[in-house]
Amino acid sequence: MATEVLMPQLGESVTEGTIARWLVKPGDYVKKYEPLCEVTTDKVNAEVPSTVEGKVTQLVAEEGDTLAVGALICYIEVEGDAPAPEVKPQATTPAAQLAPAPSVPQQAAGAPAAAKASGKRYSPAVMRLAQEHGIDLNQVNGTGSEGRITRKDVLAFIENGGTAAAPGTVAASPQIAAQTAEEEMPSVQTIAVSAPPVAQPSAPVSRPQPVSVPSYPGDTQIPVTPVRRAIANRMTQSKHEAPHAWTMMEVDMTNLVKLRNRIKGEFKAKEGFNITFLPFFIKAVVESIKEYPVMNSVWAGDHIVLRKNINISIAVATDDALYVPVIKDADQKSIYGIARAVDELAAKTRAGKLTPDDMAGGTFTVNNTGSFGSVLSAPIINHPQAAIVSIESIVKRPVVIDDMIAIRDMANICLSLDHRVLDGLVCGRFLQSVKQKLEAYSLDTSIY
Repeated sequence: MATEVLMPQLGESVTEGTIARWLVKPGDYVKKYEPLCEVTTDKVNAEVPSTVEGKVTQLVAEEGDTLAVGALICYIEVEGDAPAPEVKPQATTPAAQLAPAPSVPQQAAGAPAAAKASGKRYSPAVMRLAQEHGIDLNQVNGTGSEGRITRKDVLAFIENGGTAAAPGTVAASPQIAAQTAEEEMPSVQTIAVSAPPVAQPSAPVSRPQPVSVPSYPGDTQIPVTPVRRAIANRMTQSKHEAPHAWTMMEVDMTNLVKLRNRIKGEFKAKEGFNITFLPFFIKAVVESIKEYPVMNSVWAGDHIVLRKNINISIAVATDDALYVPVIKDADQKSIYGIARAVDELAAKTRAGKLTPDDMAGGTFTVNNTGSFGSVLSAPIINHPQAAIVSIESIVKRPVVIDDMIAIRDMANICLSLDHRVLDGLVCGRFLQSVKQKLEAYSLDTSIY
């Protein structure tokens, strides 16, 4: 009997993972701990190592499949094992739903070539549709005169998920029937695209469900990566479950700007990395959470969980995704300690080296949208936390002080809150506390 390899537990509270890429194929010989595949979860990417040494006999899961922790992903035959049992495909969704929209980049170039090779002639509208959707026209049944392929034949081919419609069935399709206008007429098409799946915890494998969206000439389809799908699912879950409310205050950061400008050169020379405004901001947030601990809580249905540890999630963006690694026990760190943690986590994020532990245990999120030049934002709560705060760009503005106009370094701080847990009063007091602490920084403030 071959050894079963299961989806491992890749982190705290991680219940499933998506096979992003297989690194082996049936017949490959692998050593123990050699990576078998790359898995993406809603927290981190990781490699699944082989638990034994032997020959890979069968890949049960396909790339793109999302499996629960403990689900079978492949068989490895160790010397002396009996052959692995054959596993039938688990997909029960109709083929028309599972078939993804044809890949434009991979097939677009092939369509015109096939058309030319066959010696057939097609209308510009047919050629354009074939190129846009990467369709090999040799696979399309023509219902026009002398078997000519018409635009509605191609639309039917797309609607069927890339399967040639049986002759005579095109007119029976309501959607195609509604598009029997002249081929040269510009049109809005309805095509199948991948969308985030509805969570089905009990299902061993989940796949993106197609939805219909309008597509216009010249549009490009971008495949949804597992990371993007995880972000979409988490953001949707947060907006669906937590009734968001939002509030904002402006802060005079002039003294903090002076402090940071004075120490940044010496700090970089001494510590080897830059000191930014974010550690000062996190420190002020953490000290304010200690004054208002309900900010560090979670809605749990019939009760509210008040977290003891203050673990600050920080939003770190890469070119194609957003991650929220966690500064553990941030209330026990100095500004320098927070700065070092921010630098290390940001470097690991951009290098793709975050571990599940780096992403686990966050209790409150700080978002530095000011680094992008933003002056106002309404961040989505990092579910299941109760609130998220963002710091915006520091800009010089004229303000009135003692009935006189002064030029000050000003910034907005924005708070999104779960209104099931938090109300405006406590959030207003919390933001006021953060504001006071930020404005209290001076040239005498120690960062160690």
